[in-house]
Amino acid sequence: MNDAVAGLLDILDLETLEQDLFRGRSPQVGWQRVFGGQVVGQALVAATRTVKDRPVHSLHGYFMRPGDPSVPIVYQVERIRDGGSFTTRRVVAIQHGAAIFSMAASFHRREDVGLTHQVTMPSAPLPETLPGEKELKERFLEGAPDNVRAYWERDRPIELRPTDFAHYVSDQPLDPHQQVWVRTTGPLPDDPALHAAVLAYASDMTLLDTALFAHGRSVFDRDLQLASLDHAMWFHAPFRADDWLLYDQDSPFSGSGRGFCRGSLWTRDGRLVVSTAQEGLMREASARTRGTPG
Repeated sequence: MNDAVAGLLDILDLETLEQDLFRGRSPQVGWQRVFGGQVVGQALVAATRTVKDRPVHSLHGYFMRPGDPSVPIVYQVERIRDGGSFTTRRVVAIQHGAAIFSMAASFHRREDVGLTHQVTMPSAPLPETLPGEKELKERFLEGAPDNVRAYWERDRPIELRPTDFAHYVSDQPLDPHQQVWVRTTGPLPDDPALHAAVLAYASDMTLLDTALFAHGRSVFDRDLQLASLDHAMWFHAPFRADDWLLYDQDSPFSGSGRGFCRGSLWTRDGRLVVSTAQEGLMREASARTRGTPG
């Protein structure tokens, strides 16, 4: 296991303070605010630790304040219901005495019966045919803005292989659709709950960016105020986050200062394993609001 993946697993290994009360920390990498995927992943870990023998099947979260990476985040879990087949939890993430994120998560006993169908996996180049991160850095980082270069040059626990690179080099409006192969940069333990938390972390990495394609903009644009407002996931079938998953994403609408995006995650053999949806703040930034949500 490389250092970046080990660091991610350490971030997701919450400290237990009391029953249903947990504490998480953020990596000290110079970010001004906590990455949203980290908060989703940690909140899912907190909820999962109060549930026995049932995997998560859905989560719905709302971001309310920017997280402060310099101080811990406290996660308070409320046990809403323990039913015959479903378990429901509510999690609130707290910093400086105020809620920064809230999430409802539902867990479901595995059932091998019932009606089953799925749509066909979209076509996409295989990850082995696409440039790896080393090649991407050599091809695209020369002359890139400092913030773009700093983002890509860090050792990261998640590897992304986009199937198309037009939006990295163009400021022209493009179809608001993208495909990215995603996996951890090293192997993970076999715990399915850990794979779910890691994918929750990774699922926030490219989703909102899709809404910007239609406007010829990107998440690196310093003149935009961007922030995740909510995040939802539905876990359909087992998967491994250290195997390649195709993240197919589109944005059917943006307006009123918000962009709406959807995503589907597929295994290489064509199984739909996770669906995502997110709405994010997306508006021109003033000097006062640049880089802050709300």
